[in-house]
Amino acid sequence: MNLDAILDTVAGVCLIAGALLSVAAGIALVRFPDVLSRMHAAAKPQVLGLLLVLIGCALRLRSGVDITTLVLVGMFQLATAPVAAHMVGRAAYPHDDIRRDLLITDELAGDLDQIRADRSEEPRTPPPVRAS
Repeated sequence: MNLDAILDTVAGVCLIAGALLSVAAGIALVRFPDVLSRMHAAAKPQVLGLLLVLIGCALRLRSGVDITTLVLVGMFQLATAPVAAHMVGRAAYPHDDIRRDLLITDELAGDLDQIRADRSEEPRTPPPVRAS
């Protein structure tokens, strides 16, 4: 068995494992009960699945330009997925989309009244701009 055959086999395993993780993340988005659980499913296994697919593609393609592009895709995914999940969680928190009985620690519970009060205020109109 030569090196190309071994790399192709490892690439195939990475591609299949990444695809299975991505499918599991998609199923979890439908099956999980609340926003925080779905957010976890959308962020963790999906990112790992994508990284495995990218590794499999890099092992299969083996050219510098392709690997550089795949590394950039992986870096952008690692940088944006946690931020997006955090923002979804913060936006959904003041609403009744979260099952608080499933939370072990609720660090925002003390601020919940202030968050709801801020959201219920009338939107403020910006002051008029004066021509000078």
